Amino acid sequence: MACLSSVQVRGGNSSQFEFPKLRGSNCGRSINRVGFKVFASESKQEPDLSVTVNGLHMPNPFVIGSGPPGTNYTVMKRAFDEGWGAVIAKTVSLDASKVVNVTPRYARLRVGGVNGSVKGQIIGWENIELISDRPLETMLKEFKQLKREYPDRILIASIMEEYDRGAWEELIDRVEESGVDAIEINFSCPHGMPERKMGAAVGQDCALLEEVCGWINAKATIPVWAKMTPNITDITQPAKVALSTGCEGIAAINTIMSVMGINLTTLRPEPCVEGYSTPGGYSCKAVHPIALGKVMRIAQMMKSEFGDKDYSLSGIGGVETGGDAAEFILLGANTVQVCTGVMMHGYGLVTKLCDELKDFMRKHNFTSIEDFRGVSLPYFTTHTDLVKRQQEAIRQRKAIKQGLQSDKDWTGDGFVKETESMVSNN
Repeated sequence: MACLSSVQVRGGNSSQFEFPKLRGSNCGRSINRVGFKVFASESKQEPDLSVTVNGLHMPNPFVIGSGPPGTNYTVMKRAFDEGWGAVIAKTVSLDASKVVNVTPRYARLRVGGVNGSVKGQIIGWENIELISDRPLETMLKEFKQLKREYPDRILIASIMEEYDRGAWEELIDRVEESGVDAIEINFSCPHGMPERKMGAAVGQDCALLEEVCGWINAKATIPVWAKMTPNITDITQPAKVALSTGCEGIAAINTIMSVMGINLTTLRPEPCVEGYSTPGGYSCKAVHPIALGKVMRIAQMMKSEFGDKDYSLSGIGGVETGGDAAEFILLGANTVQVCTGVMMHGYGLVTKLCDELKDFMRKHNFTSIEDFRGVSLPYFTTHTDLVKRQQEAIRQRKAIKQGLQSDKDWTGDGFVKETESMVSNN
């Protein structure tokens, strides 16, 4: 496991908000990152999207999320050629023969329709897909080939195993020998093989997670990210356990357990396989607000529990625009992963993401990702505090509060307008 070391926070030249920058280091090689301070730069230089995370340098913060977009050499090569900052391969395990996928395995939700029946914008995507069904040796050979051809690009292996220390150790050894730059641990797949204590079955059990993370981090010599499940009451608890037991970073969120819907003609669930289905993982635009909420909670926990220790955070969930990515970064994410977005829009999506993120940065005069990472995090508080802040603002302004004063002021005739008067993002 990488040894943690401290680094000095980088300076800047305008409005300061301190937040602990996330750092990891690798035993045997120095991979330090700068500390986490946010500054709105005054210069007008062209925005720089490059990031250094746990010592790994990426040309931009956009990372192919583990899944079909990273399932073999051909598609991962395409991702690098298109300009993605890093690629996380589809999750592998020691014995791929146990992995048997079905088809169809996806279902979509569209605006204005029922279970994808109307050709509106796709906002929801469910999958019942398992981890890689390709032999581990084949995947490892392709990892080696990619690292030979793209030695300066970041390739991350996603791994998952049964509740067996020996199996985890063997898998880590073999994956590291392939030359990958880091490992993401899949503690979060919501469907598949929970009876074998794999995926979310570990991520939802903090005691089990602590034990397995201990095995992993005692063995690994490259940075380790723990990928969190949202299918849990308090996502900060497993995230805290993962960091406390040696992981250098957290990735969140994986997909949300769901049933896409019932076909009202056939009365069968979707996605339908021989007339039957099983709950699966929900992703795409509709999960973005949920993902932001989870990432915000994790970022707050990392600040309060670990202070200036240099851990990393990778935001995942419904990213299709540069603005979507900016929101994750504003909450403290170092990188932003995209999986379903690539399945819908192709690998060329990264050009759009980079252009739109640069436009956002120009608008606010930011010249680097560090200029605005975590800037929005201090503006989250409790409802009690919101009430106190508004009461104080009213006293100071000696003005009438926006909207209605209390529930007694609602009227039947003006209900819609009264509702609109209390919406902040018209």
